[in-house]
Amino acid sequence: MKRVIVCSGGPVEEVVDFEQLPLLKEETAFIGADRGALHLLSKGIVPTEVIGDFDSLTKDEFQLVKQQVSKMTVLQVEKDETDTHIAIEKALTYQPDEIILTAVTGGRLDHYEAVLHDLCRFQMDYPKILFSIQNNQNIIQFLLPGTHEIEQDVHYKYISFFSFGEKVEKISLKGFLYNVTEETIAVGNAKFTSNELKDRTSTISFIAGICLMIRSSD
Repeated sequence: MKRVIVCSGGPVEEVVDFEQLPLLKEETAFIGADRGALHLLSKGIVPTEVIGDFDSLTKDEFQLVKQQVSKMTVLQVEKDETDTHIAIEKALTYQPDEIILTAVTGGRLDHYEAVLHDLCRFQMDYPKILFSIQNNQNIIQFLLPGTHEIEQDVHYKYISFFSFGEKVEKISLKGFLYNVTEETIAVGNAKFTSNELKDRTSTISFIAGICLMIRSSD
């Protein structure tokens, strides 16, 4: 499976522990978005490439990145899209099966909100690619109508479902601690919070809407 990991410039504490991800070196590319380039270098990872306006870096930090990374794209400070959005577009050129975003939670809430909407749009536009946001406590994904299998993960015990922008219609959960059949998640409804997987493989299905799925650990 070809993966691209986009590391953004949020708090370094929000960078996922790469050792917990099943990554093969030859199948994984790393893109540093702005200060995310430094985050990757601090973890001992030399990014495949970096992209951004780098306005959050000091001159010395910028020179360090420039010396370490062979492929670097410097953007104008004034632009319509965020550095993370442009980094995701760059990730798509690798024709991956999966794109993981990290260091986008925490810090500025406007940037986090922007990433959520970006992730939703990219998932809708590229349904065959698996997009997610990950840190050491959460995995965030958007599910489109249909049936989705969910594997147990001992690290992420809890699983929650929310509507995103419109109601999720006729949702059914099988193999969970709390199963449901053809219910609706309305906008603003939080009753599908903190469920748990009971079977090794569980399923969620629904016929309309966009479902925000969050898997979490304590």
